[in-house]
Amino acid sequence: MNGYALLADFIAAVHFGYVAFVVFGLLLILIGGLLRWRFVRNFWFRAIHLMMILIVVLEALFGILCPLTTWEYELRIAAGQHASETSFVARWIHHLMFFEFPPIVFLVGYCLFGLAVLVSWWLIPPRSPWKQNG
Repeated sequence: MNGYALLADFIAAVHFGYVAFVVFGLLLILIGGLLRWRFVRNFWFRAIHLMMILIVVLEALFGILCPLTTWEYELRIAAGQHASETSFVARWIHHLMFFEFPPIVFLVGYCLFGLAVLVSWWLIPPRSPWKQNG
């Protein structure tokens, strides 16, 4: 395996981490809100989480291919691989992340998920980092 292929696998893992943070972050926020976990009200955690899903929603709305997907594809080409040629780990990451549906399905899904994240700000509001405690 050459350096480009290794870097492509790394990008696939980062991409998976991004998706996992967005999906499991919302689950943590909702469960943590019910169980009164303090960290789910951390402003910076919540702001980063919101920003990450908003980036996905904006990419979908404007028909922009995710840069992580583009970089991975270009690195696979530079490695002399076909875009679908991946290592074992990258193959499983792709299997978990990529599905064959019409683009409108993803657009609606991303927008609904983004809306759910926004609603979580109302239901389980983050603490202000600028407000004095007590």
